[in-house]
Amino acid sequence: MDKATGLLCDQSVLLTSFYQSKDYPNKLRRVKYHDKATDRTLVFLTNNFTLPAMTIAELYRCRWQVELFFRWVKQNLRIKTFYGTSENAVKAQIWIAVSVYVLVDLMKKRLKIEASLYIILQVLSVTIFERMPLLQALTASVNRSETDENNNQLFLFS
Repeated sequence: MDKATGLLCDQSVLLTSFYQSKDYPNKLRRVKYHDKATDRTLVFLTNNFTLPAMTIAELYRCRWQVELFFRWVKQNLRIKTFYGTSENAVKAQIWIAVSVYVLVDLMKKRLKIEASLYIILQVLSVTIFERMPLLQALTASVNRSETDENNNQLFLFS
C-alpha cells in the first residue's frame, strides 16, 4: 500500500467465530486508513470488493459529515414527521425547514431580539394568523414570560 495516501492496508477477511460466521458466512473487506488531519487510524469493514480501497476510505470518512448534518437537523429544525416518503418530498420538507430557520435567525439578528430561536418559533406558531408587527408580538411574549417567572403567587380565579 502507498503510505503517503494514508491507506495502511486492504485485506480480505472471513469471520471465524461460530455465531458470526453463521450470521455472515461471506468474505469481508477490511480497509485501514490513517487520517492525517485528525491523526486517527480508522478501520472500515465492507462487502464491496469492486471499488478501490482509497475510495472506500473516503466514502466512510465523508459519511461522518452526513451524520453531523442530520444530527443538526434533528436538534435545530422542527421536523416531527415527514409528510411524504419520496425523495423529492423529504428534500422539499428539509429545504422548507432550513429556510424557516435561516429567516427566523436573520429576523432575530436584524431586530436584535434577545429571545432564543425556540421561543421565537413558539411565539410565531401561536401568533401566525394575528395581525400585529413581529417585533411587538415577540417583545410582548418575552415581557410576559419574564413577569410570570418573577411572580410566584398562585391565582385561584384567573
